[in-house]
Amino acid sequence: MPDWAARFEQLAQHARHPLLQRFYQAGVASGQTPLEQVELLAMDLETTGLNARSDSIVSIGLMPFTLKRIRCGEALYWVIKPSQLSNESVTFHRITHADVRHAPRLPDVMEDLLEAMTGRIMVVHYRAIERNFLDEAFRRHLGEGLQFPIIDTMQLEARQVRGHRSWLDRLLRRPPASIRLADSRLRYQLPPYHAHHALTDALATAELLQAQVATHYSPCIAVGQLWD
Repeated sequence: MPDWAARFEQLAQHARHPLLQRFYQAGVASGQTPLEQVELLAMDLETTGLNARSDSIVSIGLMPFTLKRIRCGEALYWVIKPSQLSNESVTFHRITHADVRHAPRLPDVMEDLLEAMTGRIMVVHYRAIERNFLDEAFRRHLGEGLQFPIIDTMQLEARQVRGHRSWLDRLLRRPPASIRLADSRLRYQLPPYHAHHALTDALATAELLQAQVATHYSPCIAVGQLWD
């Protein structure tokens, strides 16, 4: 179980930028804390591509929640002006050149982003996007990367769906079930949402974690058993 509380103490001592110092100094829940007592924040990023070094964040959606309640009234959403926006990425996330023309750049929202993240555990579906893009963006703009614990609903779903394949499935080489966000939600009878909108996907991820915990875990499970 990664000791993120101790890691934050170390990061607070070594961070140079004031924004990162405040973020790490606020600390994070101990890995032994029951999940039902933890403040969670579902996050989704829409990007211009999949390479964190060459592509850019184009929107951010944040949805605060607990296992019992999703606080939609406190949600945050930003369209971000990227360094470049290709026609291919517009087709994917439907954020157009007109949408980003007067949008803030990422450094303009970093303080608000970190404030929303402070003291909460991030929840995402496929952590490589959020972790890699935010780390690379903070390195580019602040000179230091960003580290934080993540509960990955895709990883949790993989444990259930792909960890319990029958011998017959393996014998017949049947492909494993999809663990994409929409397909994962269907297994819990959650309603379909329009995909590739950062705020909607953040809401969808929050609901998925609630359903996963209700189905497979106890609300008292230590948060450290679920984060990466």
